[in-house]
Amino acid sequence: MSDQHIATAFDRDLEAIQARIMKMGGLVEAAIMDSAASLEARDEELAEKVTVGDAAIDALEDLINEETARLIALRAPTAVDLRVVLTVMKISGNLERIGDYAKNIAKRTGVLAQMPPVPGATASLRRMAREVERMLKDTLDAYIQRDADLARDVVERDLEVDQMYNALFREFLTFMMEDPRSITACMHLHFIAKNIERMGDHATGIAEQVVYLVTGDRPEDRRVKADDTSTSLLEG
Repeated sequence: MSDQHIATAFDRDLEAIQARIMKMGGLVEAAIMDSAASLEARDEELAEKVTVGDAAIDALEDLINEETARLIALRAPTAVDLRVVLTVMKISGNLERIGDYAKNIAKRTGVLAQMPPVPGATASLRRMAREVERMLKDTLDAYIQRDADLARDVVERDLEVDQMYNALFREFLTFMMEDPRSITACMHLHFIAKNIERMGDHATGIAEQVVYLVTGDRPEDRRVKADDTSTSLLEG
């Protein structure tokens, strides 16, 4: 087989994998917003849809990993092409983790639906989730367009998500001190806020991979987190 045929086959295979990445990204974006909407509306049916839908996200990650491994084995990519393939694998891994966080949020909707609402909390969480969803959409666009500037912009915007998380953390502490009956609900809500903040970290991780893919430069240091809260009340 000639070099041109090999290159064409590689491009075709990579294009198919990238199409799966975009499908996976679309499912994850929907999971982020549906999990936040189910929480705000106390919609247990929508929450169950997110939980069940996570299996499709996991299956896509498995498929992408299989196809990228096969691509490396069969096509013997050049160093530049290999960088693209490895970036794809890292993107799918980050997307899978974001999907897991959305599922974790959805699982708490039923629990919180049985408790008195904490005023304004779910609306604030939905705004935070919307910002993360926009970050993810932009970072996937940056990947497809090979736009390092857009990817860098996403990295900078993670600071806003951290600040939203910090504000919510303090708000929940205030509620718990003023009304001990709200402690359990606030603990669940803090868990959700932390999950959304971690989603932002993974979206940022994808953006940093895009910068590396386009420029060949790795960030020298991970960005300084703006999370000035103490150790998480709940991790999960």
